[in-house]
Amino acid sequence: MNIKHTCLLLFILFLGHTTLQAQVKGIGNVNSVDVQGQQVNVVTDNAFAQITVYTPGVIRVRIDKKKLGDDFSYAIIATPQKTNTNITQNAQEVTILTDSLKAVIKKSPFSLSFYNKDGALISEDETGLTTSWVNESVTTYKKMQDGERFIGLGEKTGNLDRRGTGYTNWNTDAFGYSDTQDPIYSTIPFYIGIHHNINYGIFLDNTYQTDFNFGASNNRFSSFGARGGEMNYYFIYNKHIADIITAYTALTGRMKMPPLWSLGYQQNRYSYYPETEVFRIAQTLREKKIPADGITLDIHYMDKYKVFTWDKTRFPDPKAMTAKLKDMGFKLTVIVDPGVKVEPGYGVYDRGVKANIFAKYPDSTNYQGEVWPGWCNFPDFTNPKGRAWWGNEIKKYGDDGISGLWNDMNEIATWGQKMPDNIIFDYEGHKASHLQTRDVYAMQMARASYEGAKAAFGKRPFILTRAGYAGFQRYSAIWTGDNRAEDSHMLLGVRLLNSLGLSGVAFTGMDIGGFAGNGTPALFGRWMQIGAFNPYFRNHTAVNTKSAEPWTFGEEVLETSRNYVNLRYMLMPYLYSAFYQATQNGQPLMRSLAIDYTFDPNIYNTQFQTQYLFGSAFLVAPFDGTAGFGKVYFPQGKWYDMYTGEVQSGGQSKIIELSAHKLPVYVKESSIIPMQSLVQTTAQLPTDTLVVHIYNGAVNNQYVYYEDDGESFGYENGAYFKRAISYDAANRSITFGSVEGSFKSKFNTIKLVMHGFDGNASFKINNKAAAFNNDFVSYLTPVSKFDPQGNSHNVEGDRVKSAFVKNDNTQFSITY
Repeated sequence: MNIKHTCLLLFILFLGHTTLQAQVKGIGNVNSVDVQGQQVNVVTDNAFAQITVYTPGVIRVRIDKKKLGDDFSYAIIATPQKTNTNITQNAQEVTILTDSLKAVIKKSPFSLSFYNKDGALISEDETGLTTSWVNESVTTYKKMQDGERFIGLGEKTGNLDRRGTGYTNWNTDAFGYSDTQDPIYSTIPFYIGIHHNINYGIFLDNTYQTDFNFGASNNRFSSFGARGGEMNYYFIYNKHIADIITAYTALTGRMKMPPLWSLGYQQNRYSYYPETEVFRIAQTLREKKIPADGITLDIHYMDKYKVFTWDKTRFPDPKAMTAKLKDMGFKLTVIVDPGVKVEPGYGVYDRGVKANIFAKYPDSTNYQGEVWPGWCNFPDFTNPKGRAWWGNEIKKYGDDGISGLWNDMNEIATWGQKMPDNIIFDYEGHKASHLQTRDVYAMQMARASYEGAKAAFGKRPFILTRAGYAGFQRYSAIWTGDNRAEDSHMLLGVRLLNSLGLSGVAFTGMDIGGFAGNGTPALFGRWMQIGAFNPYFRNHTAVNTKSAEPWTFGEEVLETSRNYVNLRYMLMPYLYSAFYQATQNGQPLMRSLAIDYTFDPNIYNTQFQTQYLFGSAFLVAPFDGTAGFGKVYFPQGKWYDMYTGEVQSGGQSKIIELSAHKLPVYVKESSIIPMQSLVQTTAQLPTDTLVVHIYNGAVNNQYVYYEDDGESFGYENGAYFKRAISYDAANRSITFGSVEGSFKSKFNTIKLVMHGFDGNASFKINNKAAAFNNDFVSYLTPVSKFDPQGNSHNVEGDRVKSAFVKNDNTQFSITY
């Protein structure tokens, strides 16, 4: 090779190296630092950064290649709080110190690390990688700590501990998704890292497609990034995961109190029609003594699948139908899809065109995509005008007596599943393409539905969504979409709901029995048992599947299902109080064991990762419907078998025999569980005695009991009944505090039921000897044997002590 050729080759290699460097651009060294109160503004070789103290435990980081623009977020509702902050710098670094955190900004090159107040490292940028861009994609790389675990990230398949995997957020219509498929329906770019007895959270607030890598295909780093926009994340530190969730939901918001009826059992299928079939289902639920509060209509109630219409042949008088259902104790929820059929003369379409609220191509023509009604336009829910238009259309549902709206197909789903990138949305006046808007579209549809229904219904609406973005919990419950009637999907559903709970979403559910395919009696029976311990309890199956109501699987499954629906309704005071807690601190009802037993390695074992706490009291251990034996892990403490009162010591696993009639459920020591008499619908008042079960224990417990009218917003103005109940193990006392709020309880009497106390134990109420009687508690009705030799299985229960007290507003204490 001559000199000329050699020089040419070197020049080509140089160009290639230069081009590669141009494609991958690091943040570079710090050139200037400007401190303004709790904020540090930094200019580097290649970027602009802003680090802001939000609270003592929350620090926000913004980085972009250009000067930082408008600060807008659909997710964040909080603003920085005035915080005790000390910011210092020298030639090598900037230090930000709060009462909880120390953040250090290295200057050469720019990198961030976070420490707790004891000086222990929480998280740090990976040396040499930190934050960089590949074209318009931006990624931050964090050093992966020894033994670090990663949990959360919302509705994601896979294991509880996500180490070794990667995930993408891009809301996707994922019919019949597999056990490992990613992405599926919703986007919550928030995860929690755990290592060396330390936890932290990171929320990446960017609505472009985002990607998370927890050591997938590399052994060096975890990372998070977006395909466009700025690097914008919140670093959250607290000693306890529960408090990290509380801090995250302080940023992104919490749910409102749901209508009481939405906590009851909901019966659905794709689809119930005509109205005579709806009444048949309602009447059968009542005849079979299966408590229920809701029936849901899928797309066949509409005129040719057109949103905000009724098929008048199938449903000639919707208002009369909902009135009759109300008389039977049922509320009606209807599905709404975003696609509006392009059909001049169809009022909804005509009004949308007139209001000019549809998403558009760059040439200002309305985008058309094909879904159930045919070719459709799509309301721009990122436009306040679009949300107002949608809310106005909901008024007709209010007039018709509808109580709930089920937002479906809002990923956005279209046939072909390939919406063009160049569709333009308003994005609150910022104008954004489909690439930036897709993951937030469903959240804004849920917002429009909530705001419209709140105005139209005159009381708390129930809103359900299939997709969403961080913060959608302010407006809607979510279910896990089109699952399959398989044991693996039932258990996957549990993990999905637990992960959503870790991610700030308390009101969650899955299609009980499975949507796609035909389940077996064993599967359905077990799924109904688990469903009773889900926040949202809805049975649902697809068109062209076998009927999947509880009575369609035989008498044994019917009796088993009825037992657990009955238990659900007796637990309604416990459920409702747990939902109140979610409105106050963001804590989920379905609690992954990682929340309360974070550093116990056993809970991350795949054998036990589907176990969860339901509220603060119940340990639920799901197994598939045909398993004869199963292994349960009992975390630290003392656990009571819910059915028999038998005590199991924690910190160990145990193989138990399983029954098709009974879901393994245990009660944590020192638990306080309010219950009521059985009703067939929440529209029916229970007896006026609140039954409070108290389990003997060696740990302290604080519990808040809560009531309101279950349907209005009066609770926001003090119309509630709230009472703190404390269990003091050291002083052997249980104290019912004074009542807060102006609402009168529906219960005039409290029945105290004492579990696990010595048979000779004596009790005092307000230091006066009290007579507690021997009693027997059984939560399930024995299932029939279905043979000529016997009527049913044996009764299981717990021998307890009980006494009655008046439920007035004053404080009282029980000592033992």
